[in-house]
Amino acid sequence: MSTTAVPLRPIAKGSLTRLWVGIAAVALAAGGLAWAGQQGVAASPAAFLSQNAGEDGVVTTESGLQYKVLEEGTGASPTTSDVALVGYKGALLDGTVFDENPQAPMPIDGVVPGFSEGLQKMKKGGKYRLWIPPQLGYGDADNGPIPGGSVLVFDVTLHDFKSKAELMQLQQQMMQQQGGMPQPGAMPPAGQ
Repeated sequence: MSTTAVPLRPIAKGSLTRLWVGIAAVALAAGGLAWAGQQGVAASPAAFLSQNAGEDGVVTTESGLQYKVLEEGTGASPTTSDVALVGYKGALLDGTVFDENPQAPMPIDGVVPGFSEGLQKMKKGGKYRLWIPPQLGYGDADNGPIPGGSVLVFDVTLHDFKSKAELMQLQQQMMQQQGGMPQPGAMPPAGQ
């Protein structure tokens, strides 16, 4: 078995150094572009909301909440005296998801003002995207993974809602069925 040697030309002096300098320059440029791209996302909430208001289908309320109907629901809308069963995903403008739940009960008056306002615009079965400005969310204070001054972006599905009174009545009925509460008007056993 024979091996044929192929003569290689020697690398010119300094070529390897120029190659590494070029690679480093490209890496720095890519890092700089990535950083600059993130700075655009981190632009002021007011600038984002102003630009977003002009997007197709986006409605801005008097309070500053922005929403887009993704799927229209049917029937009535919940009020502040109701508890809603919702599926939601909450994210920041950069796409970082801070909370998600496919089915969660929420008192309409027990959430941030922007989320409450958005829920009251929805109907059963509806799906909305909400952009909640800082003043209708957590304001300038950090809240767990949510930095102060953040616009909150929620995709929300309203599965159902009931009044708090209806829920209390259902709860009492369930307890009665399980033997946890006496029936209304029932007499205590003799001797008690």
